[in-house]
Amino acid sequence: MLGALLALTTPADAQSPPVRHVDVVEVDGLVDGVLVDFVHDAIDSAEGTDAAALVLQLDSTGGVAPDADIARLVRRVRDASVPVTVWVGGSGRPRAYREAFDIVQASAVVGVAPGARLGAEPPGVSGTDALRRKTADINAPTLRNFLVELDGRPWSGGRIDVPTQVVRQPGRDPERRVQVEVRFAKPDLVASLLHGVATPSVAYLLLVVGLLLLVFEFFTAGVGVAAGVAVLVLGLAAYGLGELPTRLSAVLLIAVGVGGYSIDIQAGAPRTWTVLGTAAIAAGSVRLYDGLSVPLWIMAVVLAGTALAMVSGMPAMVRARFSTPTIGRESMIGDSGVALDRVAPEGRVEVRGAPWRARTNRATPIAVGEVIRVVGIDGLVLEVEPEAGGAKDYRH
Repeated sequence: MLGALLALTTPADAQSPPVRHVDVVEVDGLVDGVLVDFVHDAIDSAEGTDAAALVLQLDSTGGVAPDADIARLVRRVRDASVPVTVWVGGSGRPRAYREAFDIVQASAVVGVAPGARLGAEPPGVSGTDALRRKTADINAPTLRNFLVELDGRPWSGGRIDVPTQVVRQPGRDPERRVQVEVRFAKPDLVASLLHGVATPSVAYLLLVVGLLLLVFEFFTAGVGVAAGVAVLVLGLAAYGLGELPTRLSAVLLIAVGVGGYSIDIQAGAPRTWTVLGTAAIAAGSVRLYDGLSVPLWIMAVVLAGTALAMVSGMPAMVRARFSTPTIGRESMIGDSGVALDRVAPEGRVEVRGAPWRARTNRATPIAVGEVIRVVGIDGLVLEVEPEAGGAKDYRH
């Protein structure tokens, strides 16, 4: 009877031992506000779940978060109640410079992968030199190697407890494996998006693309889709540029450059403003950030793509939007229409049921609603004159 009672009560009363685990989080790219909050949350979670260790997989050339936030994060890493460790590794050529190196120095144990470099300023030192100088503790080609080597490493709270076991398999060399659960975490979707746009190249691309979409909407007189997308893109660009050390004067230069292209689109052919616009965008691209830079190949692609879009693509789309598909534009000479705006000397007219940009002689301004006649075509701009009193009246 007593045995049966114990059998019934034991499952309910027994407490399962907590699962030992190691948390691994990836800290990639410039350390901005999103990553600062993410690492703080990761430390809180590791402490709250009594993790054996927290591993920061680090690959960063610096930080753009405020100095006070970086300093607070460094203190949090150093004073955490669980060992916060760093592995400078991953795909490519992992780096830990400037503010990222401050995090390295505050961590309990540092591992480096082959090809890694770290230091207060670029180019820093190689992983091999870091091990020789005791800046790093573990030579770890992979994250698994780093986790295996953590067990027994000293830190301010004693020794790290990450049990390992040698696994032997037929035909293979013995292999040490950790005997704890490894939990990976990353920022949520919105945080990842905001972190992604707060990188120099992405914020730069979003700025230029957003401005080009506004120009497209203006010249094609669409239903507002391009304008809506432009607002979204420019909003993301504004966030990214706000997180980065951006020079406002350079942003204005890029905007002026796009505006210069727009003037020549309205004129119908690339002229002086196209050259000035290209120069302004190039100068703004080079000076966009203070202490950071956009890769030259990205600048070259943006400049070439912008020039191609504004000199060739945009006029073609405008022609497709406003021209009559079955009749050449030259046949419009002599046609009549009506002024949609005051044309003095430029404005808009309606010919063959479609709006066109128009230009007239300064001496003969045309009022809204006045009948006009097409006397010539310059690119995408119609040269017009008043129907009454124009050159046609003098031919009879």
